[in-house]
Amino acid sequence: MTKARTAPVPADGEPPAATREFRWRGGRTSLNLTATVGGRGPGAVERLRDPADLARWFREAGMTERHLAVSDEELVAARALRGAVHRIAAAVRAATAPEAADLALLNHWTARPLPGPGLTLDGDGSPRPLPPALDTPGLLGLLARDAADLLGGPLSGRIRECAAADCTLLFVDESRAGARRWCSMDACGARAKMAEYRARRRGGTTAHPHGGTRPD
Repeated sequence: MTKARTAPVPADGEPPAATREFRWRGGRTSLNLTATVGGRGPGAVERLRDPADLARWFREAGMTERHLAVSDEELVAARALRGAVHRIAAAVRAATAPEAADLALLNHWTARPLPGPGLTLDGDGSPRPLPPALDTPGLLGLLARDAADLLGGPLSGRIRECAAADCTLLFVDESRAGARRWCSMDACGARAKMAEYRARRRGGTTAHPHGGTRPD
């Protein structure tokens, strides 16, 4: 008799039904791009599965309000940039030198010229800035510039990987103490605290997840 198999939980702590949803826990747009992969290695969950997913990600990230027509080649380029940003961030966290190829790819995108803002009129006729209408390569250039600013700036030492065993999301720790452990207290943090609570109960002492202990 064949044993029934259950669907694995993705490596960012979310059930399979939620794998098409994007994660916005990084604190920077470029780190949120790296979160479009759930986990790394053989168990990775790809969230940019087709060009429409990338177009949707750009809109949900607030980078554009347009419905872009993303090509297959642009999707491949976005995935490549995503991988380079993640590997450079890992090197920064480990205090090692990033790979030259990853730096070259990032710099390729940061070197792209971008159009400046324009000017339009409000309903009362007063002028206001008009954001540039960027295509997919332009948006990838913005992402690369955000990554370069983060990875080469003062916040580079605050890049963390979530401490949850089933989560690999990167985030910027902007807490005063610099001791944040979870990508989200409402997700991974809450699950970890509940797991600790249950473990203490099994050990004979009840530790409430929000603090305090009492004999079981």
